[in-house]
Amino acid sequence: MDAIDRKILALLQEDASLSVAEIGNRVGLSSTPCWKRIQKLEATGIIVRRVALVDPDKVGLGVTVFVSVETDDHSQEWLDRFARTVEAMPQVMEFYRMAGDVDYMLRVVVADMAAYDRFYKALIAAVPLKNVTSRFAMERVKSTTALPV
Repeated sequence: MDAIDRKILALLQEDASLSVAEIGNRVGLSSTPCWKRIQKLEATGIIVRRVALVDPDKVGLGVTVFVSVETDDHSQEWLDRFARTVEAMPQVMEFYRMAGDVDYMLRVVVADMAAYDRFYKALIAAVPLKNVTSRFAMERVKSTTALPV
């Protein structure tokens, strides 16, 4: 991956609806070589997919909760079951296995406290957990999906 590929990635992360001609113009390529580079970035898995970003507040999902999960069971069987459960919950936007005093971290979006309570009850009923701690975001100060390529 060279500097031109990085420029293409930066542009696509900013606005994936740009035409190939416009991207090419901005990076100094004609359309065909630009399109070939984009196809190669997709074929190699660097570009995973192109999506539309939705404002959570405008679709009624203005509450963001960071959920820390601790477990006493660190078996692969437990993790597989927990992962299947969490992956099936549409409220979970991100799911990480952590190092340190917390085993897993979830970023959850919901409409309101009642919706979070339903999510929480479903989570704790699905698999045995040692501790679940919820931290409610009061304000989104920065949010980006663009990686600093």
